[in-house]
Amino acid sequence: MQLVELRLANVRNVAQAELALRPGVSEFIGENGAGKTSLLEAVYMLSHGRSFRSVKRESLIRFGSESLDVFAVVDRNGRRRRLGLSRRRGDWAARVDGAEIGSLAELLREVAVVCFEPGSHALISGTADERRHYVDWALFHVEPEFADQARRYRRALKQRNALLRGRGAERDLDAWDLELARAGLAIDEWRRGYLDQLQPVVSELADRFIPELGLPSLNYQRGWTAGITLIDALVQRRERDGDRGHTSVGPHRGDWRISFVAAPEREHLSRGQEKLSALVCLLAQAQLFHRQTAEWPVICLDDLASELDAVHQTRVLEWLDGVEAQVLITGTAALPIPTERRRFHTMFHVEQGVVTTLL
Repeated sequence: MQLVELRLANVRNVAQAELALRPGVSEFIGENGAGKTSLLEAVYMLSHGRSFRSVKRESLIRFGSESLDVFAVVDRNGRRRRLGLSRRRGDWAARVDGAEIGSLAELLREVAVVCFEPGSHALISGTADERRHYVDWALFHVEPEFADQARRYRRALKQRNALLRGRGAERDLDAWDLELARAGLAIDEWRRGYLDQLQPVVSELADRFIPELGLPSLNYQRGWTAGITLIDALVQRRERDGDRGHTSVGPHRGDWRISFVAAPEREHLSRGQEKLSALVCLLAQAQLFHRQTAEWPVICLDDLASELDAVHQTRVLEWLDGVEAQVLITGTAALPIPTERRRFHTMFHVEQGVVTTLL
């Protein structure tokens, strides 16, 4: 999978940019605030429908502008698609091969992007929302029925919560409990299976990047008490949920955690180790994606030099040297790319939102 062309307009401080991208590593160099991260945000939006920064969506739009636009040409095994994503104040609009589409999901499944950035430690130390998104994004791309089941689950959850707040009829709650349980069990099975497949890949990369922490384990929490079915959990919690006005059990309450032999609890990790653990999980996700689909996702690494020390930077670059993924890296200075890899390397300079190709 490769981005061949990228154009964006009014994304943060980038008024206009047009890039021709090549396979291998593309490095974006410039001072802090120059607009480097905005380029990666634009790429990330094409795959996730949001920025990797936790900000209001409207703040992505350049100050003084009414909308933002991102256009890309993606090549997947020789098949090229033209993708367009726009945000006017309040909503997204998406196009594939020039035709406007009704569902943003149709565009998001056309390109896969994983990103390590300064906030990635939230995957380890942040809320369960981040970890659920991490797993569900992968399932969206590799399980054809996942999006439909997730949509059914969200609809049933919304209806059940409305009935709980309105003290709806018992028979109506019975119907939505059944629908919620059916979709929820499918989601639970997919999530558990995905983490089982991810475990050996995480172990392999943890041994490479953070061997001092020992063997890692991915610990799955499905979102309701072990030993009972989801439908029974919903019925048992119905009175309490009615008092609170929302559903307290189910996959929307699910989570997973990574632990290590030398750091069984998250609190045992330093901030640097949290970042390295997140990096391991993200690169493992990229590698598993390749094994499942025979394609590499686009890998974005934002401000890598400031996030990792020199030893770990070298380890990452050595790992990247052995894979065929397209990689986009930002930094204030060039990284030590080996001379023999320069033919697979493109460098851009970014200054005040203007992007120039250097080599």
